[in-house]
Amino acid sequence: MEAEFFNKLSNMNEDKAKVEGYRDLIVWQKSITLVKQIYQLTQNFLTDEKFGLISQMRRAAVSIPSNIAEGQARRTTGDYVRFVSVAEGSLAELDTQLIVAIELSFCTKIQIKEIFSLMVEIRKMLNALPRSLMSKIN
Repeated sequence: MEAEFFNKLSNMNEDKAKVEGYRDLIVWQKSITLVKQIYQLTQNFLTDEKFGLISQMRRAAVSIPSNIAEGQARRTTGDYVRFVSVAEGSLAELDTQLIVAIELSFCTKIQIKEIFSLMVEIRKMLNALPRSLMSKIN
């Protein structure tokens, strides 16, 4: 099953892909990439932060694709929109935590430039998703 998913990812034509589940959503896929980047970044933080900022950042990052997935699995569009909103909140939380990490000199702006760019992409997609969902029912 996992191999099938990764084959699908590598063969996917983003313009013509039919969304059958949350794994087909580009925003979910990019959110998984963000999770990996956050885990890699926080590996270099002080071990004293293991149960502090590291844990909070990782949980906020994981919450983004998790809420997209849970929302897509719900039975109503309203539920889906609500979970997308929660994912947006987690993204904002992560943004704040990254700023704190910079301010505390745990990382530099240069180190997280790519992460911030990815977060902007995800934010735009999360912002557009509810509009798209609502237009389908109106």
